[in-house]
Amino acid sequence: MNIDLLIEEAEKKLLPTFAQIDQQVKKHLQKILTAFRDHRVGVHHFSSVTGYGHDDLGRDILDNIFAQVFQAESAAVRVQFVSGTHAIACCLYGVLRPGDEMLAVAGHPYDTLEEVIGVRSEGQGSLQEFGVSYRELSLTADGGIDWDALNTAIKPETKLVLIQRSCGYSWRESLRIADIKQIVKVVKQQNPNTICFVDNCYGEFIENLEPTAVGVDLMAGSLIKNPGGTIVTAGGYVAGKEDLVEKACCRLTSPGIGSSGGATFDQNRLLYQGLFLAPQMVAEAMKGSHLIAYVFSELGYEVNPLPFIPRRDIIQGIKLGNPDKLVAFCRAIQRNSPVGSYLDPIPAPMPGYESDLVMAGGTFIDGSTSEFSADGPLREPYIVFCQGGTHWTHTAIAISEAAKAINCSSSLHLNVTEKSNQ
Repeated sequence: MNIDLLIEEAEKKLLPTFAQIDQQVKKHLQKILTAFRDHRVGVHHFSSVTGYGHDDLGRDILDNIFAQVFQAESAAVRVQFVSGTHAIACCLYGVLRPGDEMLAVAGHPYDTLEEVIGVRSEGQGSLQEFGVSYRELSLTADGGIDWDALNTAIKPETKLVLIQRSCGYSWRESLRIADIKQIVKVVKQQNPNTICFVDNCYGEFIENLEPTAVGVDLMAGSLIKNPGGTIVTAGGYVAGKEDLVEKACCRLTSPGIGSSGGATFDQNRLLYQGLFLAPQMVAEAMKGSHLIAYVFSELGYEVNPLPFIPRRDIIQGIKLGNPDKLVAFCRAIQRNSPVGSYLDPIPAPMPGYESDLVMAGGTFIDGSTSEFSADGPLREPYIVFCQGGTHWTHTAIAISEAAKAINCSSSLHLNVTEKSNQ
């Protein structure tokens, strides 16, 4: 099959879908413009303070803008969050206490949370080491929420329910806002005091509402994913009920300081501009996701989600079924990246992950998954996960080469397992 002709066919058939996505951008951008106008954003908000970060006007106004856009009581946007996992961990450590239980309701959480919870590794101060118990509800056979189990799952000690919105490294559908709303309803019917917390990474500006608009008490995400608009250099956010946001900030800084600390190191302008750009960048990533899904489903691979299906995050999975194909795919993406195109990704250990990973990430911001990247754990069934993309045309160029690479990977003799153990 001629790959370039297939991509041209995909582009034509997806034009109506792309137009629908552009209409969504307008709705999100209207909310952001309204918030900027309501808070009278001006160039003086781009200034920063040093040291402790007390009375940083630009930072405090940006917190209020995030809260308004997300329809939350409060928000804290901080460059001191080193990742989405860090922001999530601050929420969990801020809210949970010895004797409490945390219940994951969307199956096993993302790999980087395993050591935070304590289901992998010991001696680093996991939640379980501090006396917080953990339980999870398995997904149904078709990868959905087990609603029957959830109806009776909340115990008196269940302090917090963890809802992972995105699929992570699992082969399931990411959650819709409607799913999250229903989870909150079922949980609160059993115990109104149980905190509903959402790992919102990869999900911002996908649908018209965010989890905090449908009853979620607290959520967290990364600024080098969706809400950073591909230009924010580091950081994360937490949003939700005011007291819970403050508790999370007390873990980021310390009790007594909480959200009042944290200098922005002259990053305010990028933080504001990144939020302004975010809906457009998310839209481009969604378009790229549809394109990837169409092309590789036509080539005979299982894809998740399918093309033309409304997106729930910016992740596109392709089940390659072969380690050589996984490595070949990522190498092709790297060769077609704007930064580090001369590098060859190889499987290697990554802090926070159980399996060796192969990652293509030739991005301007190191580790940014709102720019175009691809990665996957070196384990069955060898799924590659593509994320982000600043414009879908770049995605088209990169996946053209990736498709050609995996078609000839059987002749490459990569010896992936041997190389990853060297």
